[in-house]
Amino acid sequence: MSADSSKKKRYYRKNVDFFKFVEKLKLWPSRSGTLHGIKSMTIRGNTAEIVTHCNEKFQIYNSKHSRAARCLRNKLFFRACTTCKIPGWKLEKYSSTHVNQNYGSRL
Repeated sequence: MSADSSKKKRYYRKNVDFFKFVEKLKLWPSRSGTLHGIKSMTIRGNTAEIVTHCNEKFQIYNSKHSRAARCLRNKLFFRACTTCKIPGWKLEKYSSTHVNQNYGSRL
């Protein structure tokens, strides 16, 4: 991978389905500010169950205005989970991702 492609900015739309956004990123911020890697995601109607690589389970709702949605859009996290072992390239890709109202992929 060249240096230009790792610095490439990615844009996603702000108003896309929250579950599709989480499935695309494969990352989940816990309430403590720790960023986890997603192993599997099971969608059941308006809720979904996320299982992380450290075998934690989260029950999430399809809300674009939730705490987790704001954290993912604004990249608010304190540290990456050491048990999930999120690779550096994935954190770098996440940090170069922008969420925009009018521009970007509709997923």
